[in-house]
Amino acid sequence: MRETLESINRDFQNDVTTADSLPALEEIRHRYFGRKGKINELFSRMPSLKPEERPAMGKAINDLRATMESEFQRRIEEVQAEEFTGVTVDPTLPGRKSYLGRLHPLTLVENEIIDIFVHMGFVVESGPEVETVHYNFDMLNTPLWHPARDETDTIYVTDNLLLRTETSPVQIHVMELQPPPVRMIAPGRVYRNEKPDATHGAMFMQVEGLYVDVGVDMADLKGTLLEFYRHLFGPETQIRFRPHYFPFTEPSAEVDVSCFLCGGRGCRVCKDSGWLEMGGSGMVDPAVFQGVGYDPEVYTGFAFGLGVERIAMLKFGIEDLRMLYENDLRLLRQF
Repeated sequence: MRETLESINRDFQNDVTTADSLPALEEIRHRYFGRKGKINELFSRMPSLKPEERPAMGKAINDLRATMESEFQRRIEEVQAEEFTGVTVDPTLPGRKSYLGRLHPLTLVENEIIDIFVHMGFVVESGPEVETVHYNFDMLNTPLWHPARDETDTIYVTDNLLLRTETSPVQIHVMELQPPPVRMIAPGRVYRNEKPDATHGAMFMQVEGLYVDVGVDMADLKGTLLEFYRHLFGPETQIRFRPHYFPFTEPSAEVDVSCFLCGGRGCRVCKDSGWLEMGGSGMVDPAVFQGVGYDPEVYTGFAFGLGVERIAMLKFGIEDLRMLYENDLRLLRQF
């Protein structure tokens, strides 16, 4: 038995000395210290010895294992050091650039929009993204026949709950809680049952605004939006209204902004029209005021909405809306 111990020790010393890589050492570890390794095989022979020989032999096996494990650990450290010093380092190469976290382009645009309106006296409000049919449609004077109520346009959670299609319900919540005057904007995510493409998405960002007081008219609406877009796109920016229909405003208008890239002369971005379509607006319908308890004979107000993605795509020259949601670092690191 002692001759077997000496033979195992000789073989181990030879194997460890010649091993020149960590995988080779791992193989040695399994061969000698594994569950079916040579050390455990020695212990399995103990029952065949005479009772008086077992204590001395057990101590000899344990001593051998301790010696071998110590030698094995020393060799691992030597191989690791050799592999590390074998790495070639070129000190003339530039260091690897570390990238700091940055704000998403949509966040940058949303923050800029909010800052402009806050400086104009508007208050930022928020509301739930899961809304009731009552607040999303009924309180906004949307008729039962309107196609926006269909499941082909709106994502319903239950018969009475849906993912809000705009942030206008926030205006209703605010008007129910406070009397005029109201001057607020509601930024946030909205959802539509649409197939995503280069200019449409099932989820996107909106900012909607509301101003209610005595004597508010279309001139106030146009002046407010003109001031906003001039802060956003430059002091030479012009706007124009085109008649449109929205259930919660009357009269209603689409808002166009003179192209900030070509100065209104016509280019690829504005499709040679000189104008960019930015969103909807109008005077709040008296039926909406009646629903929240405002007297439409005393108070008037205007509302408007704009898309954050639309502005981000124009400002940053992004041609596909989906690029804003793909988390491509090649795009995001530019901001």
